[in-house]
Amino acid sequence: MERMSRTQARRVAVRAQLLDLPRPVDILEVVRTVGHLQVDLTAAVAPSAELVLWSRQGAEGLDARTLEDAVGDGSLVEIAGMLRPVEDVALYRAEMAAWRDGVPLEPWQAGPQRWIAANDAARHDVLELLRAEGPLPAQAIPDTTAVPWRSTGWTNGKNVMKLLEIMAARGEVAVASREGRERNWDLSSRVWADDPERAPDLETARAERDRRALAALGLRRTTAKHPAPVGAVAVAIDGVAGTWCVDPERWEQRDTSFRGRCAVLSPLDRLVFDRRRLLELFEFEYQLEMYKPAAQRRWGYWAMPVLVGDRMLARVDATAEPDRGVLRLDAVHGDDAFDDDAEQSTLRELDDLARYLGLVLDDAR
Repeated sequence: MERMSRTQARRVAVRAQLLDLPRPVDILEVVRTVGHLQVDLTAAVAPSAELVLWSRQGAEGLDARTLEDAVGDGSLVEIAGMLRPVEDVALYRAEMAAWRDGVPLEPWQAGPQRWIAANDAARHDVLELLRAEGPLPAQAIPDTTAVPWRSTGWTNGKNVMKLLEIMAARGEVAVASREGRERNWDLSSRVWADDPERAPDLETARAERDRRALAALGLRRTTAKHPAPVGAVAVAIDGVAGTWCVDPERWEQRDTSFRGRCAVLSPLDRLVFDRRRLLELFEFEYQLEMYKPAAQRRWGYWAMPVLVGDRMLARVDATAEPDRGVLRLDAVHGDDAFDDDAEQSTLRELDDLARYLGLVLDDAR
């Protein structure tokens, strides 16, 4: 068992997510390194995927159409609500095949498997229509299901959408593009430019996904349910309970010179998404409050965490108002260590974000 300080652990995590210096210049490098971009269309400031890229590359390094182009040319593909490099499709092929073969991998998959079997004729209808006319949005596909989806409320009357999502999990269809909030679907064979015959088996694919996930995070807690990947370094972190595992490459870099910077992050950024890890390593309390009533929010609807060097020091409450041409800054909720220098660095980042969005920063505090 190796040991590392909490500062070393934080710097491993920050480096792994490309939030130190120098800034990366290539969008595919960013996505391959951070692992994926979550597709969330909340646009209080900008969609999360764009914020993740901007926080790494900045306005000068990120063209506003770069993400759209990468999706449009097939370099990035959407799998289960995440944008991933197209080569990652191979790591999901075996799982998709298990769905198609009627071998549920988890107990929760049994119900959807039975439902799609009961609607096999509708599944074939979708495939035939897409083959002839795709890509199409769900609303353009007739509902020919014989058995309606048993909804808990969120998916009432959305049989076609559920059918498409299960077919996507089976590798039969895929998201070809998006127009606003609407997904356009097509046959996966026309969207994914990979060779299914060369995909690894399920065990190999899962092991590689686990290895890549650790490389993207830098380090994570080890549990009985989530053991360390082969080759990971087992560590104890000073002042933090439990056993952790560190990506071997990041372990070797733990004592190299660290060049930190200020970064304003999406609430869905991978550096902050695991709130428990965030509290343990960065000693930073944070919640996404968009689902809370306004009167119960401490930091704001889409409050963005602020990284300064290897510390999380503040939360920024800002809203984009394209009709007024401004990024309105309502509040900066700083912790005790958030000094004047950190505030000025944060304001410079927000000014850069406004420039990327084609807006002007309006400090309304």
